[in-house]
Amino acid sequence: MIIKPIGERVLIKVIKQAEKTDSGIYLPDSAKEEKKEGYIVAVGTFEDGKELPVKKGDHVIYGGYKSDELDIDGELHVFVDFKDLLAVIEK
Repeated sequence: MIIKPIGERVLIKVIKQAEKTDSGIYLPDSAKEEKKEGYIVAVGTFEDGKELPVKKGDHVIYGGYKSDELDIDGELHVFVDFKDLLAVIEK
Protein backbone atom coordinates (compact mmCIF):
# COMPACT_ATOMS: atom_id res chain seq x y z
CA MET A 1 0.00 0.00 0.00
CA ILE A 2 1.37 3.41 -0.96
CA ILE A 3 0.07 6.44 0.94
CA LYS A 4 0.80 9.94 -0.39
CA PRO A 5 -0.33 12.85 1.82
CA ILE A 6 -2.24 15.54 -0.05
CA GLY A 7 -1.23 19.15 0.48
CA GLU A 8 1.08 20.39 3.21
CA ARG A 9 0.91 17.25 5.35
CA VAL A 10 3.27 14.48 6.39
CA LEU A 11 2.59 10.93 7.51
CA ILE A 12 4.56 10.04 10.65
CA LYS A 13 5.18 6.64 12.23
CA VAL A 14 4.83 7.37 15.94
CA ILE A 15 7.61 6.21 18.27
CA LYS A 16 6.10 4.18 21.09
CA GLN A 17 6.99 5.63 24.49
CA ALA A 18 8.74 3.50 27.10
CA GLU A 19 6.55 1.36 29.31
CA LYS A 20 9.26 1.06 31.97
CA THR A 21 12.44 2.76 33.11
CA ASP A 22 15.96 1.52 32.32
CA SER A 23 16.07 -0.08 35.77
CA GLY A 24 12.88 -2.08 35.07
CA ILE A 25 10.25 -0.06 36.92
CA TYR A 26 6.94 0.05 35.04
CA LEU A 27 5.52 3.53 34.53
CA PRO A 28 1.84 4.31 35.09
CA ASP A 29 0.13 6.30 32.35
CA SER A 30 0.10 9.41 34.56
CA ALA A 31 3.92 9.37 34.85
CA LYS A 32 4.65 8.96 31.15
CA GLU A 33 5.82 12.10 29.44
CA GLU A 34 3.79 12.86 26.32
CA LYS A 35 6.39 13.20 23.59
CA LYS A 36 5.19 13.59 20.06
CA GLU A 37 8.04 12.05 18.16
CA GLY A 38 8.34 9.81 15.13
CA TYR A 39 9.74 9.08 11.69
CA ILE A 40 8.38 10.54 8.47
CA VAL A 41 6.93 7.86 6.20
CA ALA A 42 5.50 10.04 3.41
CA VAL A 43 5.52 13.73 2.49
CA GLY A 44 3.04 15.94 0.63
CA THR A 45 3.84 19.16 -1.25
CA PHE A 46 3.23 22.88 -0.98
CA GLU A 47 0.21 24.25 -2.89
CA ASP A 48 2.49 25.33 -5.75
CA GLY A 49 3.84 21.76 -6.10
CA LYS A 50 7.23 22.40 -4.49
CA GLU A 51 8.57 19.77 -2.12
CA LEU A 52 8.39 20.27 1.65
CA PRO A 53 11.84 20.68 3.29
CA VAL A 54 11.63 17.29 5.02
CA LYS A 55 12.04 13.81 3.62
CA LYS A 56 11.07 10.22 4.23
CA GLY A 57 13.03 8.80 7.16
CA ASP A 58 13.55 12.11 8.99
CA HIS A 59 13.24 11.80 12.79
CA VAL A 60 10.91 14.62 13.89
CA ILE A 61 9.21 16.17 16.88
CA TYR A 62 5.72 17.46 16.18
CA GLY A 63 3.07 19.42 18.02
CA GLY A 64 -0.42 20.62 17.34
CA TYR A 65 -3.79 19.64 18.67
CA LYS A 66 -5.11 17.95 15.57
CA SER A 67 -3.81 14.81 13.92
CA ASP A 68 -5.60 11.96 12.22
CA GLU A 69 -4.48 8.53 13.43
CA LEU A 70 -4.08 5.54 11.16
CA ASP A 71 -3.14 1.95 11.99
CA ILE A 72 -0.81 0.43 9.38
CA ASP A 73 0.29 -3.16 10.04
CA GLY A 74 -0.29 -2.73 13.78
CA GLU A 75 1.82 0.45 13.99
CA LEU A 76 0.36 3.84 14.94
CA HIS A 77 0.77 6.52 12.25
CA VAL A 78 -0.52 10.09 12.22
CA PHE A 79 -1.14 12.68 9.52
CA VAL A 80 0.27 16.01 10.70
CA ASP A 81 0.13 19.43 9.04
CA PHE A 82 3.60 20.60 7.97
CA LYS A 83 3.20 23.74 10.11
CA ASP A 84 2.95 21.50 13.20
CA LEU A 85 6.43 20.02 12.73
CA LEU A 86 8.64 21.51 15.43
CA ALA A 87 12.08 20.06 14.69
CA VAL A 88 14.09 17.50 12.78
CA ILE A 89 16.38 15.47 15.04
CA GLU A 90 19.78 15.08 13.42
CA LYS A 91 22.29 12.43 14.40
